[in-house]
Parts: sequence; structure tokens; C-alpha cells
Amino acid sequence: MKVYTFPRGGISFEDPTAPAGNSAEIAFLPGLSVIPLTQYPGGRAVPTVGVGDRVREGMLIGRAGRGSANVHATVPGKVIRLVSWAGAGALVNEALVIRMEGSFELLGKREIRYPLKDLSPFELRRLISDYGIVEMEGEGKPVAELLLNQLKLKGDSTLVVRCVFDDPWLAADMTLCRKRLGDVVEGALIAARAGGIKRLLFAVSRGEKELGAELLAEAERADFPASLVLVGGRYPQRNRRELELVLRNYEKREGVFLGSLLILGPATLAAIRDAVALRRPILDRYVAVGGSAVKNPQVMRVRLGTRIGELFAECGGFVDRPARIATGSPFLGRPVADLDEPVTKTSYAVFAMLERPAVSAPGGACISCGECRAVCPVGFDPEELYKQVRGGEGLFAAGESGICHGCGCCELVCPSHLPLSETLTGLSGRVN
Repeated sequence: MKVYTFPRGGISFEDPTAPAGNSAEIAFLPGLSVIPLTQYPGGRAVPTVGVGDRVREGMLIGRAGRGSANVHATVPGKVIRLVSWAGAGALVNEALVIRMEGSFELLGKREIRYPLKDLSPFELRRLISDYGIVEMEGEGKPVAELLLNQLKLKGDSTLVVRCVFDDPWLAADMTLCRKRLGDVVEGALIAARAGGIKRLLFAVSRGEKELGAELLAEAERADFPASLVLVGGRYPQRNRRELELVLRNYEKREGVFLGSLLILGPATLAAIRDAVALRRPILDRYVAVGGSAVKNPQVMRVRLGTRIGELFAECGGFVDRPARIATGSPFLGRPVADLDEPVTKTSYAVFAMLERPAVSAPGGACISCGECRAVCPVGFDPEELYKQVRGGEGLFAAGESGICHGCGCCELVCPSHLPLSETLTGLSGRVN
């Protein structure tokens, strides 16, 4: 079967400090849960409970604001305080702290399935919205809005199920995809109905051909039009731009018409299934926990609101004092300022490293090796652009394929450890 990949740049790599993506441990339930009200790019959810109130497992505790999503209690208990802390940039995070008390209404109980057959697309989107489902592999955009936008588009469209594992720190998504394969496909079928989408396309890494065949067979049993495309394993194949490039190439080579594309990952699709079939919000998620400072890296199934420090403790703690702690992949990880920061709907990995990435001194010099040009998937010349900025030139020409999307490949291979990606990403808004 032909493998489709983006035409230039990118890197292939392994990380022995990342956990394997073939099993998961269930994390302990947190005695204190920190549930953020500002998890999403659209703004803050408005709390529906206050300090001193008792909450049930799965209860609505934050109503979505414009562009955000509903927030639910992940454990039963009592709200003991409202806390805030400074996040990335100027963002101030707010959260309700819940002390676990009382009995669980969902955990350990028999799942009750609700009938789906007679639900209209509107009713499906309402359930997805009510239960706070967001794009869990991305920025956290509300899925109901994505589906509504898709429905408004004219012409045919395709739902792309993105099972692309170009980064070993996607081990949690890989584990979920294998453990909940049927739920992922059912969630994709629900999303397709809710968005007026007529076909599914499973985009799967070349090394996971068997997984792709299982996903396709599951969709075919539901008698829904579906197909499989194997894609390359170089990072950043999973990025929306690179994935769309290969899918449009697939479309041309195979003589199929995909129309507009909606790309969703396995965690999001499984959450859609739970919201509609079980009437259940996102209570937990799979998280990859590891790094060179962690004794026993592993994938864990974690209740949202669990503090990051507790995850490291369950992995045996640290072998030595970490120099860097962050969430996400080491490529684009967001630094963690406090181990009391919680796991959220978009937390797919947390890591602790013994050494910090080598950083160039302010006077660091480019040695003109050209490594950054070789790996840039967009077609930029990061070396030349960086020199322009250091020389005081504020504008630069776009690459052949658009603007920098901050994948970090250039920065990773730079022997002078220059902040190439940071510089280009910061100026990319000024590229035409």
C-alpha cells in the first residue's frame, strides 16, 4: 500500500525517555482536584458553584463563555477554594479546588447506553456541547462549533480520523486508539452525522498498518463509506498543514474527491462517543508521563484535575532534581511553573528532564551549516531569516509554502542552539 508523506524537511526521531504506547496504568483518584475555568482559547467558563458547595461526579460547575466549553466536576466532593495563577503570556488561570468526598455516581457503575438512532444532527451537537467536548489533541476548541462550521460549508466533506504518531510523546493517543478502537470509530460516525459529513478517512502512520486495517473494518461493519491512507512518520506529519498536503496528494493520485476536511484525533472522538452514547463529560484522559528525570515512565489514565506532581510521584518520583518540567512534547512543550498545576482536557503528556535544552548566549553566532534549511517543512531559510532579524530588519519574505507554524525542527538541529523557531514564529504574523 502506497505511503503518502509531505515533500520536504521534517525529522525522524525516537526518545527512550518517553513511555511505550501499548499499555496504561490507572492513576490514583486525587484527594484534591484542581478544575480550571480557563482551559480553552475562547475564554473563561462562568462558575455555577461556589466555595462551600457540594458537587457530584460529572456535575456542571462552569458554564461555557463565548468560544469556551462547559466544565464538569470529575470527582464528588466539596468546593473548598477558588485559586488563580499566572499562565503562559498574560493569561491568568482560575480554578475550583474540590476536596473528594462522598460516593461516585459513574465510576465503577454499569454503563447505561442511550439510543442514538433517532437523534438529529442538532441534538447530537447539543449533547456534544452540553458535555463540554473539546478538540483534545489541539488548542481545546469546542467540537460542537467545529461541527456546526463544517455543516455550513457547501459541498461534500470528509472527516479525517488522525492516528498519526510522528512523535514518541503521542504514546497516550496510541494507547487510547488501541484500547478504545471501537469507541473511536463510533465517535467518528457520530461526529460525521452531527456535521453532515458523508465519508471517513483514516490517516494512519505507516508503522501502524494493522491498526489502520482494524479501524477501517470497524467502520465498514457500520456500513459507512470509509477508506484508509497510510502517511509518513516524519515529524511534523501530524500537523494540520502537512497532513492536508499529503491528503490532497492522495486525493489527486487515487482519483477520489474529499471536499473540505475536518481533522479530529482519537481522544476527541472517544469523548464524543461518551457524551452522546453515555451522556458523560470528559472525566479522565490518557497521559504520557516520563522524561530523563522520571524513574518509571508510563502512560496513565488520569482524572482531570489531578495535579502534575502526583503523576510524577506515581511513576516513582525523580531520579534527581529536574532541570525542566513541561506539558506536551519536548518540541513544543509549555513550561510548568508549579507541580500543583492540573491535568486538563488537552494534557496529552507531561515530562521532567534532568538537563535543560542548550540555549545560545545572546551573542551566539550562526555557523551557516544549513541544517535548519534541510529540515524546514515549509520551505523557509531559517538561517537567513534569523540573520535578517538580528540585523534589525523587521520584515521577511514568506517561504514557498506559507508561514512558519513553529514545529521547532530548525531549532532542534541547530548546533549553535539559536532560538530560530521562537524568532520565526513571533514574526510569522507579519508574513504575507
